[in-house]
Amino acid sequence: MAQARTIVVKVGSSSLTTSHGGLDPARLDALVDAIADRVDTGSNVVLVSSGAIAAGLAPLNLRRRPRDLATQQAAASVGQQQLAARYAGSFARHRVLVGQVLLTSDDVVRRAHYRNAQNTFARLLSFDRVVPVVNENDTVATAEIRFGDNDRLAALVAHLVGAEALVLLSDVDALYTGDPRLPESARIPFVPDARALVGIGIADSGSDVGTGGMASKLTSALTATGAGIPVLLAAAADAAQALRTDAPATAGATVRAVGTVFAPAARRTSARLFWLRHAADATGSVTLDAGAVRAVLERRKSLLPAGIIAVHGDFGAGDVIELIGPDGVVVARGFAGHDAGEVAGIRGRSLADVAEELRHPVVHADDLVRLTGSSAAPGGRPGPDRADDRRAEPSDEHIDPDTDRGTGAPDDEHPGSPR
Repeated sequence: MAQARTIVVKVGSSSLTTSHGGLDPARLDALVDAIADRVDTGSNVVLVSSGAIAAGLAPLNLRRRPRDLATQQAAASVGQQQLAARYAGSFARHRVLVGQVLLTSDDVVRRAHYRNAQNTFARLLSFDRVVPVVNENDTVATAEIRFGDNDRLAALVAHLVGAEALVLLSDVDALYTGDPRLPESARIPFVPDARALVGIGIADSGSDVGTGGMASKLTSALTATGAGIPVLLAAAADAAQALRTDAPATAGATVRAVGTVFAPAARRTSARLFWLRHAADATGSVTLDAGAVRAVLERRKSLLPAGIIAVHGDFGAGDVIELIGPDGVVVARGFAGHDAGEVAGIRGRSLADVAEELRHPVVHADDLVRLTGSSAAPGGRPGPDRADDRRAEPSDEHIDPDTDRGTGAPDDEHPGSPR
Protein backbone atom coordinates (compact mmCIF):
# COMPACT_ATOMS: atom_id res chain seq x y z
CA MET A 1 0.00 0.00 0.00
CA ALA A 2 2.72 2.44 1.00
CA GLN A 3 4.75 1.71 -2.15
CA ALA A 4 1.83 2.00 -4.59
CA ARG A 5 2.51 4.43 -7.42
CA THR A 6 -1.08 4.64 -8.67
CA ILE A 7 -3.84 4.73 -6.05
CA VAL A 8 -7.60 5.04 -6.24
CA VAL A 9 -9.20 6.70 -3.21
CA LYS A 10 -12.95 6.46 -2.70
CA VAL A 11 -14.85 8.68 -0.26
CA GLY A 12 -18.56 8.58 0.47
CA SER A 13 -21.08 11.36 0.96
CA SER A 14 -21.35 10.86 4.71
CA SER A 15 -17.61 11.55 5.09
CA LEU A 16 -17.88 14.92 3.35
CA THR A 17 -21.02 16.39 4.87
CA THR A 18 -22.22 18.09 8.02
CA SER A 19 -24.86 16.66 10.32
CA HIS A 20 -27.39 18.71 8.33
CA GLY A 21 -26.40 17.10 5.04
CA GLY A 22 -24.51 19.92 3.33
CA LEU A 23 -20.86 19.82 2.30
CA ASP A 24 -18.42 20.26 5.18
CA PRO A 25 -15.49 22.41 3.92
CA ALA A 26 -13.21 21.33 6.77
CA ARG A 27 -13.71 17.63 6.02
CA LEU A 28 -13.20 18.11 2.30
CA ASP A 29 -10.05 20.19 2.84
CA ALA A 30 -8.61 17.58 5.19
CA LEU A 31 -9.12 14.88 2.56
CA VAL A 32 -7.55 17.04 -0.12
CA ASP A 33 -4.56 17.77 2.14
CA ALA A 34 -3.97 14.03 2.59
CA ILE A 35 -4.21 13.32 -1.15
CA ALA A 36 -1.97 16.27 -2.03
CA ASP A 37 0.67 14.99 0.39
CA ARG A 38 0.64 11.66 -1.45
CA VAL A 39 0.86 13.44 -4.82
CA ASP A 40 3.94 15.25 -3.49
CA THR A 41 5.68 11.87 -3.20
CA GLY A 42 5.24 11.25 -6.93
CA SER A 43 2.19 8.99 -6.76
CA ASN A 44 -0.75 9.18 -9.14
CA VAL A 45 -4.04 9.48 -7.24
CA VAL A 46 -7.54 9.07 -8.67
CA LEU A 47 -10.32 10.22 -6.34
CA VAL A 48 -13.75 8.59 -6.63
CA SER A 49 -16.02 10.94 -4.73
CA SER A 50 -19.68 10.71 -3.91
CA GLY A 51 -21.45 13.83 -2.74
CA ALA A 52 -23.15 15.44 -5.74
CA ILE A 53 -26.64 14.87 -4.40
CA ALA A 54 -25.56 15.83 -0.88
CA ALA A 55 -23.97 19.02 -2.19
CA GLY A 56 -27.23 19.98 -3.87
CA LEU A 57 -29.40 19.66 -0.77
CA ALA A 58 -28.62 23.02 0.85
CA PRO A 59 -28.84 25.16 -2.32
CA LEU A 60 -32.27 23.65 -3.02
CA ASN A 61 -33.37 24.01 0.62
CA LEU A 62 -33.78 20.26 1.00
CA ARG A 63 -33.42 18.97 4.55
CA ARG A 64 -32.55 15.39 3.68
CA ARG A 65 -31.76 13.18 0.71
CA PRO A 66 -34.88 13.06 -1.50
CA ARG A 67 -36.58 9.77 -2.16
CA ASP A 68 -38.04 10.49 -5.59
CA LEU A 69 -35.83 10.12 -8.65
CA ALA A 70 -36.59 13.49 -10.23
CA THR A 71 -35.56 15.42 -7.11
CA GLN A 72 -32.45 13.28 -6.69
CA GLN A 73 -31.41 14.13 -10.23
CA ALA A 74 -32.15 17.81 -9.71
CA ALA A 75 -30.02 17.82 -6.56
CA ALA A 76 -27.22 16.02 -8.41
CA SER A 77 -27.36 18.53 -11.24
CA VAL A 78 -26.96 21.47 -8.87
CA GLY A 79 -24.61 19.73 -6.48
CA GLN A 80 -22.11 18.35 -8.99
CA GLN A 81 -21.04 21.85 -10.00
CA GLN A 82 -20.60 22.87 -6.38
CA LEU A 83 -18.68 19.72 -5.53
CA ALA A 84 -16.32 20.11 -8.50
CA ALA A 85 -15.71 23.79 -7.73
CA ARG A 86 -15.00 23.02 -4.10
CA TYR A 87 -12.48 20.32 -5.01
CA ALA A 88 -10.81 22.58 -7.57
CA GLY A 89 -10.42 25.37 -5.05
CA SER A 90 -9.13 23.10 -2.31
CA PHE A 91 -6.58 21.30 -4.51
CA ALA A 92 -5.41 24.66 -5.89
CA ARG A 93 -3.97 25.40 -2.44
CA HIS A 94 -1.44 22.65 -3.21
CA ARG A 95 -0.88 23.57 -6.87
CA VAL A 96 -2.78 20.45 -7.94
CA LEU A 97 -5.22 20.52 -10.85
CA VAL A 98 -8.49 18.62 -10.88
CA GLY A 99 -9.92 16.77 -13.87
CA GLN A 100 -13.61 15.94 -13.51
CA VAL A 101 -14.70 12.56 -14.89
CA LEU A 102 -18.40 11.64 -14.75
CA LEU A 103 -19.15 8.02 -15.57
CA THR A 104 -22.26 5.95 -16.18
CA SER A 105 -22.55 2.19 -16.33
CA ASP A 106 -22.27 2.34 -20.13
CA ASP A 107 -18.75 3.68 -19.75
CA VAL A 108 -17.58 0.39 -18.26
CA VAL A 109 -20.09 -1.94 -19.93
CA ARG A 110 -19.59 -0.95 -23.57
CA ARG A 111 -16.26 -1.71 -25.18
CA ALA A 112 -15.78 1.62 -26.97
CA HIS A 113 -16.79 3.61 -23.90
CA TYR A 114 -14.49 1.53 -21.70
CA ARG A 115 -11.51 2.21 -23.92
CA ASN A 116 -12.36 5.89 -24.16
CA ALA A 117 -12.41 6.04 -20.36
CA GLN A 118 -9.04 4.28 -20.24
CA ASN A 119 -7.59 6.78 -22.68
CA THR A 120 -8.97 9.74 -20.75
CA PHE A 121 -7.49 8.54 -17.48
CA ALA A 122 -4.19 7.72 -19.15
CA ARG A 123 -3.88 11.22 -20.55
CA LEU A 124 -4.89 12.90 -17.30
CA LEU A 125 -2.37 10.86 -15.32
CA SER A 126 0.38 11.65 -17.82
CA PHE A 127 0.29 15.28 -16.69
CA ASP A 128 2.12 16.42 -13.59
CA ARG A 129 0.07 17.06 -10.44
CA VAL A 130 -3.38 16.32 -11.84
CA VAL A 131 -5.95 14.39 -9.79
CA PRO A 132 -8.93 12.96 -11.71
CA VAL A 133 -12.06 13.29 -9.56
CA VAL A 134 -14.57 10.63 -10.56
CA ASN A 135 -18.25 10.42 -9.75
CA GLU A 136 -21.24 8.56 -11.03
CA ASN A 137 -23.20 10.79 -13.38
CA ASP A 138 -26.14 10.91 -10.98
CA THR A 139 -28.11 13.22 -13.25
CA VAL A 140 -28.65 10.40 -15.75
CA ALA A 141 -27.53 7.18 -14.01
CA THR A 142 -30.93 6.19 -12.71
CA ALA A 143 -30.06 2.64 -11.69
CA GLU A 144 -27.14 3.77 -9.55
CA ILE A 145 -29.18 6.48 -7.83
CA ARG A 146 -31.79 3.94 -6.89
CA PHE A 147 -29.68 0.97 -5.90
CA GLY A 148 -26.00 1.71 -5.69
CA ASP A 149 -23.22 4.06 -4.76
CA ASN A 150 -19.62 4.54 -5.81
CA ASP A 151 -18.09 1.55 -4.03
CA ARG A 152 -18.43 -0.76 -7.04
CA LEU A 153 -17.40 2.06 -9.36
CA ALA A 154 -14.20 2.54 -7.34
CA ALA A 155 -13.21 -1.10 -7.79
CA LEU A 156 -13.86 -0.92 -11.53
CA VAL A 157 -11.89 2.32 -11.86
CA ALA A 158 -9.02 0.84 -9.85
CA HIS A 159 -8.62 -1.96 -12.37
CA LEU A 160 -9.28 0.32 -15.34
CA VAL A 161 -6.39 2.66 -14.45
CA GLY A 162 -4.06 -0.14 -13.36
CA ALA A 163 -4.05 1.00 -9.73
CA GLU A 164 -1.71 -0.70 -7.32
CA ALA A 165 -3.95 0.04 -4.33
CA LEU A 166 -7.55 0.98 -3.53
CA VAL A 167 -8.35 3.00 -0.40
CA LEU A 168 -12.00 3.01 0.70
CA LEU A 169 -12.67 5.87 3.11
CA SER A 170 -15.80 5.69 5.21
CA ASP A 171 -17.34 7.03 8.40
CA VAL A 172 -16.40 3.69 10.00
CA ASP A 173 -12.72 3.30 10.87
CA ALA A 174 -12.34 -0.40 9.98
CA LEU A 175 -14.06 -3.73 9.60
CA TYR A 176 -15.18 -5.18 12.93
CA THR A 177 -16.25 -8.60 14.13
CA GLY A 178 -19.71 -7.17 14.81
CA ASP A 179 -21.51 -3.87 15.22
CA PRO A 180 -18.65 -1.38 15.85
CA ARG A 181 -20.85 0.47 18.34
CA LEU A 182 -20.82 -2.54 20.65
CA PRO A 183 -17.90 -2.91 23.08
CA GLU A 184 -17.49 -6.62 22.37
CA SER A 185 -16.79 -5.97 18.68
CA ALA A 186 -13.10 -6.06 17.76
CA ARG A 187 -11.32 -4.38 14.86
CA ILE A 188 -10.11 -6.76 12.15
CA PRO A 189 -6.72 -5.43 10.98
CA PHE A 190 -6.16 -7.90 8.13
CA VAL A 191 -8.34 -10.00 5.83
CA PRO A 192 -6.29 -12.62 3.93
CA ASP A 193 -9.18 -13.77 1.71
CA ALA A 194 -12.97 -13.97 1.48
CA ARG A 195 -13.09 -17.08 3.66
CA ALA A 196 -11.96 -14.98 6.62
CA LEU A 197 -15.24 -13.05 6.44
CA VAL A 198 -17.45 -16.08 7.09
CA GLY A 199 -19.49 -15.55 10.24
CA ILE A 200 -18.95 -11.80 10.46
CA GLY A 201 -22.20 -9.88 10.85
CA ILE A 202 -22.36 -6.93 8.47
CA ALA A 203 -25.01 -4.21 8.51
CA ASP A 204 -25.93 -2.86 5.08
CA SER A 205 -27.44 0.53 5.67
CA GLY A 206 -26.17 3.80 4.36
CA SER A 207 -26.40 7.21 5.99
CA ASP A 208 -29.07 9.84 5.47
CA VAL A 209 -27.00 11.49 2.73
CA GLY A 210 -25.27 8.45 1.20
CA THR A 211 -26.26 5.01 0.01
CA GLY A 212 -23.27 2.80 0.72
CA GLY A 213 -23.25 0.40 3.65
CA MET A 214 -20.48 -1.90 4.85
CA ALA A 215 -21.71 -4.76 2.67
CA SER A 216 -21.17 -2.73 -0.50
CA LYS A 217 -17.68 -1.80 0.67
CA LEU A 218 -16.84 -5.45 1.27
CA THR A 219 -18.12 -6.31 -2.20
CA SER A 220 -15.91 -3.58 -3.64
CA ALA A 221 -12.92 -4.77 -1.62
CA LEU A 222 -13.36 -8.40 -2.70
CA THR A 223 -13.82 -7.36 -6.33
CA ALA A 224 -10.55 -5.44 -6.27
CA THR A 225 -8.55 -8.00 -4.30
CA GLY A 226 -9.83 -10.78 -6.54
CA ALA A 227 -8.22 -8.87 -9.40
CA GLY A 228 -4.91 -8.55 -7.57
CA ILE A 229 -5.35 -5.07 -6.08
CA PRO A 230 -4.78 -4.61 -2.31
CA VAL A 231 -7.44 -2.64 -0.46
CA LEU A 232 -7.43 -0.54 2.70
CA LEU A 233 -10.74 0.24 4.40
CA ALA A 234 -10.34 3.16 6.81
CA ALA A 235 -12.08 6.19 8.24
CA ALA A 236 -12.02 9.38 6.20
CA ALA A 237 -10.73 11.07 9.34
CA ASP A 238 -7.65 8.82 9.07
CA ALA A 239 -7.00 9.64 5.40
CA ALA A 240 -3.67 11.32 6.12
CA GLN A 241 -2.43 8.24 7.96
CA ALA A 242 -3.88 5.83 5.40
CA LEU A 243 -2.10 7.57 2.51
CA ARG A 244 1.30 8.00 4.15
CA THR A 245 4.14 6.33 2.30
CA ASP A 246 5.48 5.03 5.63
CA ALA A 247 2.09 3.73 6.82
CA PRO A 248 2.29 0.11 8.02
CA ALA A 249 0.08 -2.59 6.58
CA THR A 250 -0.61 -4.08 10.01
CA ALA A 251 -0.42 -3.07 13.62
CA GLY A 252 2.84 -3.30 15.54
CA ALA A 253 4.96 -0.85 13.54
CA THR A 254 6.26 2.46 14.84
CA VAL A 255 3.60 4.30 12.84
CA ARG A 256 0.04 3.58 13.94
CA ALA A 257 -1.81 1.22 11.65
CA VAL A 258 -5.32 2.22 10.64
CA GLY A 259 -8.26 0.47 9.09
CA THR A 260 -8.47 -3.01 7.65
CA VAL A 261 -6.16 -4.30 4.92
CA PHE A 262 -7.54 -6.80 2.39
CA ALA A 263 -4.83 -8.92 0.80
CA PRO A 264 -4.84 -9.22 -3.00
CA ALA A 265 -5.09 -12.45 -4.93
CA ALA A 266 -1.77 -13.90 -6.05
CA ARG A 267 -2.32 -13.05 -9.73
CA ARG A 268 -3.70 -9.90 -11.24
CA THR A 269 -6.70 -10.60 -13.48
CA SER A 270 -6.27 -9.61 -17.11
CA ALA A 271 -8.28 -6.56 -18.13
CA ARG A 272 -10.44 -8.47 -20.57
CA LEU A 273 -11.47 -11.15 -18.05
CA PHE A 274 -12.01 -8.60 -15.27
CA TRP A 275 -14.24 -6.64 -17.65
CA LEU A 276 -16.08 -9.82 -18.56
CA ARG A 277 -16.70 -10.79 -14.93
CA HIS A 278 -17.57 -7.46 -13.36
CA ALA A 279 -18.51 -4.88 -15.97
CA ALA A 280 -19.87 -6.31 -19.20
CA ASP A 281 -23.59 -6.66 -19.84
CA ALA A 282 -24.74 -10.04 -21.14
CA THR A 283 -26.60 -9.93 -24.47
CA GLY A 284 -28.04 -13.43 -24.14
CA SER A 285 -27.54 -16.79 -22.49
CA VAL A 286 -27.40 -20.53 -23.06
CA THR A 287 -28.66 -23.25 -20.73
CA LEU A 288 -26.31 -26.19 -20.19
CA ASP A 289 -26.99 -29.75 -19.13
CA ALA A 290 -25.36 -31.04 -15.94
CA GLY A 291 -22.49 -32.71 -17.77
CA ALA A 292 -21.52 -29.53 -19.56
CA VAL A 293 -21.63 -27.58 -16.29
CA ARG A 294 -19.21 -30.05 -14.72
CA ALA A 295 -16.94 -29.92 -17.74
CA VAL A 296 -16.80 -26.12 -17.82
CA LEU A 297 -16.44 -25.62 -14.08
CA GLU A 298 -14.42 -28.59 -12.89
CA ARG A 299 -12.40 -29.51 -15.95
CA ARG A 300 -12.04 -25.95 -17.27
CA LYS A 301 -12.98 -26.94 -20.80
CA SER A 302 -14.47 -25.03 -23.71
CA LEU A 303 -18.22 -25.26 -24.21
CA LEU A 304 -19.28 -27.29 -27.25
CA PRO A 305 -22.77 -27.44 -28.81
CA ALA A 306 -23.53 -30.91 -27.43
CA GLY A 307 -23.93 -29.63 -23.89
CA ILE A 308 -26.42 -26.86 -24.72
CA ILE A 309 -30.13 -27.49 -24.20
CA ALA A 310 -31.56 -23.97 -24.75
CA VAL A 311 -30.62 -20.61 -26.27
CA HIS A 312 -31.94 -17.26 -25.01
CA GLY A 313 -31.63 -13.80 -26.56
CA ASP A 314 -30.40 -12.47 -29.87
CA PHE A 315 -26.63 -12.32 -29.50
CA GLY A 316 -23.90 -12.17 -32.10
CA ALA A 317 -20.49 -13.81 -32.27
CA GLY A 318 -18.22 -11.93 -29.87
CA ASP A 319 -21.05 -10.80 -27.59
CA VAL A 320 -21.04 -11.55 -23.87
CA ILE A 321 -23.37 -14.39 -22.88
CA GLU A 322 -24.17 -16.14 -19.61
CA LEU A 323 -23.87 -19.90 -19.13
CA ILE A 324 -26.75 -21.19 -17.03
CA GLY A 325 -27.00 -24.56 -15.34
CA PRO A 326 -30.13 -26.74 -15.49
CA ASP A 327 -31.11 -25.36 -12.07
CA GLY A 328 -31.23 -21.80 -13.43
CA VAL A 329 -28.03 -20.64 -11.71
CA VAL A 330 -25.57 -18.60 -13.79
CA VAL A 331 -22.29 -20.53 -13.60
CA ALA A 332 -20.08 -18.59 -16.03
CA ARG A 333 -19.89 -15.75 -18.52
CA GLY A 334 -18.09 -15.79 -21.82
CA PHE A 335 -17.66 -14.42 -25.31
CA ALA A 336 -19.84 -16.24 -27.82
CA GLY A 337 -18.06 -18.00 -30.66
CA HIS A 338 -21.29 -18.20 -32.68
CA ASP A 339 -24.37 -16.04 -33.04
CA ALA A 340 -27.65 -17.09 -31.42
CA GLY A 341 -29.09 -18.51 -34.63
CA GLU A 342 -26.08 -20.73 -35.21
CA VAL A 343 -26.10 -21.98 -31.62
CA ALA A 344 -29.82 -22.76 -31.85
CA GLY A 345 -29.18 -24.80 -34.99
CA ILE A 346 -26.31 -26.87 -33.58
CA ARG A 347 -27.23 -27.20 -29.90
CA GLY A 348 -27.20 -30.76 -28.59
CA ARG A 349 -25.11 -32.00 -31.53
CA SER A 350 -21.57 -33.30 -31.74
CA LEU A 351 -19.07 -31.20 -33.68
CA ALA A 352 -18.70 -34.11 -36.09
CA ASP A 353 -22.35 -33.68 -37.04
CA VAL A 354 -22.26 -29.97 -37.91
CA ALA A 355 -20.95 -28.08 -40.92
CA GLU A 356 -17.19 -27.67 -41.01
CA GLU A 357 -17.33 -23.87 -40.69
CA LEU A 358 -19.23 -24.26 -37.40
CA ARG A 359 -16.82 -26.75 -35.83
CA HIS A 360 -15.46 -24.52 -33.08
CA PRO A 361 -16.51 -23.96 -29.45
CA VAL A 362 -19.59 -21.98 -28.54
CA VAL A 363 -17.41 -20.44 -25.82
CA HIS A 364 -13.68 -21.15 -25.71
CA ALA A 365 -12.14 -21.85 -22.30
CA ASP A 366 -9.87 -18.82 -22.68
CA ASP A 367 -12.93 -16.66 -23.30
CA LEU A 368 -14.94 -17.41 -20.16
CA VAL A 369 -14.89 -16.69 -16.44
CA ARG A 370 -16.42 -19.06 -13.93
CA LEU A 371 -18.86 -17.53 -11.48
CA THR A 372 -19.70 -20.65 -9.48
CA GLY A 373 -16.64 -22.16 -7.82
CA SER A 374 -15.73 -25.73 -8.57
CA SER A 375 -12.43 -27.44 -7.97
CA ALA A 376 -10.78 -30.70 -8.87
CA ALA A 377 -11.59 -33.72 -6.77
CA PRO A 378 -9.30 -34.42 -3.79
CA GLY A 379 -6.09 -36.00 -4.90
CA GLY A 380 -5.97 -34.46 -8.35
CA ARG A 381 -7.98 -33.82 -11.48
CA PRO A 382 -11.27 -35.65 -11.97
CA GLY A 383 -11.15 -38.75 -14.11
CA PRO A 384 -12.40 -38.89 -17.70
CA ASP A 385 -16.11 -38.64 -18.32
CA ARG A 386 -17.17 -39.46 -21.84
CA ALA A 387 -20.42 -37.54 -21.46
CA ASP A 388 -18.49 -34.47 -20.40
CA ASP A 389 -15.95 -34.88 -23.19
CA ARG A 390 -18.57 -34.59 -25.90
CA ARG A 391 -19.91 -31.35 -24.39
CA ALA A 392 -16.66 -29.51 -23.82
CA GLU A 393 -13.13 -29.75 -25.06
CA PRO A 394 -9.74 -29.23 -23.45
CA SER A 395 -8.23 -25.77 -23.74
CA ASP A 396 -4.84 -27.05 -24.89
CA GLU A 397 -4.99 -25.03 -28.09
CA HIS A 398 -2.62 -22.08 -27.77
CA ILE A 399 -4.54 -18.83 -27.76
CA ASP A 400 -3.00 -15.64 -26.43
CA PRO A 401 -5.14 -14.73 -23.40
CA ASP A 402 -4.18 -11.07 -23.65
CA THR A 403 -5.61 -10.47 -27.12
CA ASP A 404 -9.16 -9.65 -28.07
CA ARG A 405 -9.59 -12.33 -30.76
CA GLY A 406 -12.41 -10.16 -32.08
CA THR A 407 -14.49 -10.65 -28.95
CA GLY A 408 -15.23 -7.03 -28.16
CA ALA A 409 -13.39 -7.07 -24.83
CA PRO A 410 -11.17 -4.24 -23.71
CA ASP A 411 -7.49 -4.78 -24.29
CA ASP A 412 -5.15 -5.81 -21.52
CA GLU A 413 -3.31 -2.54 -21.14
CA HIS A 414 -3.51 -0.38 -18.04
CA PRO A 415 -2.77 3.12 -19.36
CA GLY A 416 -2.82 4.65 -15.89
CA SER A 417 0.07 2.55 -14.62
CA PRO A 418 3.50 4.12 -14.31
CA ARG A 419 5.57 3.52 -17.40
